[in-house]
Amino acid sequence: MLLTAIAGCSGNPNQRFRLESLAKSELDMVIDAHLNQTNTEATALLNKLYKRNPKEFNKAPHNTSAATRINQLFGFPRQVQFNELGDKYANSALQLAFDPNFKGDRVFAYMTGIAGILHSSYNFQSEFFMLDPINEQKIYNSARNLETASWLLNNRKDSQGKLYILSNSNAHEGTLNLSYERLFGKLIASQDVLADIIANRNNRTINKVLHGFASTTLLPL
Repeated sequence: MLLTAIAGCSGNPNQRFRLESLAKSELDMVIDAHLNQTNTEATALLNKLYKRNPKEFNKAPHNTSAATRINQLFGFPRQVQFNELGDKYANSALQLAFDPNFKGDRVFAYMTGIAGILHSSYNFQSEFFMLDPINEQKIYNSARNLETASWLLNNRKDSQGKLYILSNSNAHEGTLNLSYERLFGKLIASQDVLADIIANRNNRTINKVLHGFASTTLLPL
């Protein structure tokens, strides 16, 4: 009866009451919102990169679809090992995407790096409850690594001077498209805001480092 009464007090009659919500603090709900938003934006980035780089998708194993790639990287439980990448993940997968000797799907390697950076910062969880630990420094470090990932995407070129992975286009190419940059801006800002929220709530200090968009340093997670 108590649960029914609580459910009846819900502001949205179409939103079903979840018993698990009783074990969540306000901070947990904030973390969940950021986690879900970053996964949504990263998924959008994956789809956009494959549309811009169809030749990379052709390197994927037979019968692989975009939906398969999304499930591999953002499904739960988190998958952290992929044979086609030599089991590289997070930072190491990101570096593999720009390795001149790598013959596989560079978009998948790159997005395995992005997904790994995000999932590592959230302890590979899909949602948070009271007493679940989360480290504001890892969230902050992930934002800096996303800055590096964005720089690598826009600047790493092969021996012929061509970008390994196409993304933003400029007016010289006939069209101006900075949507990739905007997605990265949202991802980075979301992680930075969350890091500050957690640090302030727990009265802790983030060890901030000098790290610009042109940095190629990947911080530990």
